Amino acid sequence: MFADTAKIYIRSGKGGDGHVSFRRELYVPNGGPDGGDGGKGGDLIFEVDKGLNTLSDFRHKRKYIAEDGEEGGKKRCHGKDGKSLVVKVPYGTVVREAESGKVITDMSGDNLREVILKGGRGGLGNQHFATATMQAPKYAQPGKPGQELNVTLELKVIADVGLVGFPNVGKSTLISVSSNARPQIANYHFTTINPHLGVVDLEDGVSFVMADIPGLIEGAAEGVGLGHDFLRHIDRCRVLIHVVDAAGTEGRDPVEDIQKIERELESYDPALLEKPMVIAANKMDAYVPLEGEEDPVERIRRIWEPKGVKVFPISAVTKKGVSELLYHVARLLSETDQKPMVYEKEYDVNAHQYDELPISITREGEGLYAVEGARIDKMLGYTNLESEKGFNFFQNYMKEQGIIDRLKELGLSEGDTVRVAGMEFEYYD
Repeated sequence: MFADTAKIYIRSGKGGDGHVSFRRELYVPNGGPDGGDGGKGGDLIFEVDKGLNTLSDFRHKRKYIAEDGEEGGKKRCHGKDGKSLVVKVPYGTVVREAESGKVITDMSGDNLREVILKGGRGGLGNQHFATATMQAPKYAQPGKPGQELNVTLELKVIADVGLVGFPNVGKSTLISVSSNARPQIANYHFTTINPHLGVVDLEDGVSFVMADIPGLIEGAAEGVGLGHDFLRHIDRCRVLIHVVDAAGTEGRDPVEDIQKIERELESYDPALLEKPMVIAANKMDAYVPLEGEEDPVERIRRIWEPKGVKVFPISAVTKKGVSELLYHVARLLSETDQKPMVYEKEYDVNAHQYDELPISITREGEGLYAVEGARIDKMLGYTNLESEKGFNFFQNYMKEQGIIDRLKELGLSEGDTVRVAGMEFEYYD
């Protein structure tokens, strides 16, 4: 089964903790602190692999975690940096934040490799915290946590031209006779469940990429059948060829078929109807005119050509009329924007990580203050307040982040109570 969506969890590596140690050498009874710094956590990187054309691998593995940095060591030894994790995705993959659906990055155009999540910084060893009054600090800085996200991956085929239409109208045959694509062809509805790409080469060095978008059905825009899975591949196409069974070999009316498909495209995204479109009235080799019946091609032309949509009677089986159709499409492409559609970033990962989140600081009553927020919760999640090292880090964090100064502006004085994420502390200056 063709896989063009997946939901995965990604996380960059945590920074290694700084180390607490002291020089212990002969004849140096009071050696100073020599704890080394922790290593940086590995980055989480997305990279395009043009040999991939589905997201099926992500259905078997759903967690991708870069390596954590190592803890610092004695004698000022720096911890080893964590290895970055490179996640290979097909060209044209759009990465979205799972909850909001906002675009993090679009792996297409010139964007073939991008660092999505940066690894956490390593913590400083206790060698950095020695002062004139604290010559033997028993505290080292913990490593910063890695960034983490739940993301959805969505593969949108990148092609110049997209073939749309109901199942079994001859799209697979048309792409097979027009290009180097060799799709499997059989007389069954939904024969094609994978988009097929082919390169169409014309004279004078003109070429373009054509995609056979699997057949649509009514209700596709609401997700009926595999509608959403197919419609998303039309987004990037610059020109659409609407293939219709003009001969009505299966008893369907070609005019009604075109109108139904247009309604599905409009329901999914009205901008699709603004794309240049051509109608390929296919299977004319099988057309048997009935007495008094209007020619189906003329019926279609009478309705759509006044709208600027050219109609080409063709037979994909015999190739009659195919060349004229392709040259017209090439002219339309030359008149449209040559750059492929690339989705703009909508979600800044760094702006949504905990270091950037606001902290709520309020005065709740006489001598009572509260400090709350996801940023504080995250810090307490990797801080052991039972240890001297951890409690010193907590105190320094409150000062470095300006939280104590803001509390003093609200009237904090010695002996007052400060509630931090549900825990109460008595303040002494």
